[in-house]
Amino acid sequence: MRSAAPAGASAGLGPAYAAARARLGLVAALFALAAVGWLWTAREMRGMDAGPWTSLGSLGWFLAIWVVMMAAMMLPSVAPTVSLYTRITRERSPLSPWAFTVGYLLTWATAGIAAYVLAGAVASTSDGALAWDRAGHGFAGATLLAAAAYELTPFKDVCLSKCRSPLGALLGSWRDGVTGALRMGARNGAWCVGCCWALMASLFALGVMSVIWMGFVAGIIAVEKTLPWRGGLTVATAALLTGVGILLLVAPEALPWLTLPSDQTMPMG
Repeated sequence: MRSAAPAGASAGLGPAYAAARARLGLVAALFALAAVGWLWTAREMRGMDAGPWTSLGSLGWFLAIWVVMMAAMMLPSVAPTVSLYTRITRERSPLSPWAFTVGYLLTWATAGIAAYVLAGAVASTSDGALAWDRAGHGFAGATLLAAAAYELTPFKDVCLSKCRSPLGALLGSWRDGVTGALRMGARNGAWCVGCCWALMASLFALGVMSVIWMGFVAGIIAVEKTLPWRGGLTVATAALLTGVGILLLVAPEALPWLTLPSDQTMPMG
């Protein structure tokens, strides 16, 4: 004869089941937003890939494209962190996970502005030296090699650890309320920028308006953040970036999907 379930056990399952469903729905929504970001980016950037150091246009236009790109590229890999935040938060506000996500994207928007300003400064001082038929292809190859070297640095390892195992970082910087969620998301985004900035520099060197190279970099980021073999993955990424960098230096025409500029510096606006 089966014993009866303890009193309140079935009632206790109700809230836990509802919370699990809510987290699953949140992750699904983040993936859906990423899919929309990919579709919108592909439509807006059609025909705009001019290869390495593609013109970034005006700041407003670039920033809009950049934020959507970051949503498309980063939301799938940050979705487990947002889900974990939702699980451990004591807040009942449904806005907190979204505030966390907005804070994360705000950090990436700030990184995009910094990249835009840096690119403008380089272009204004290079006096045409970064034309593709001058130093442009060498600078692109060197960027990939620098990104490969960064993969093997201790700082990369620390930042990647925070992205892969965010529980300690979340608890160590806990802030209550929607504003606190925004700040925590921004902090998590800062660790992500520290982890991925060299990969994003590689995207500029390969063609920031190329959906194919955008997918290439996004795939590396997702693999590094989610698969279990962390040490081997960073070494493999470094080897891959080294190979692409060498091809950019010695035989850029051998790289598939690379648009070769005919006479282009690193222009802005």
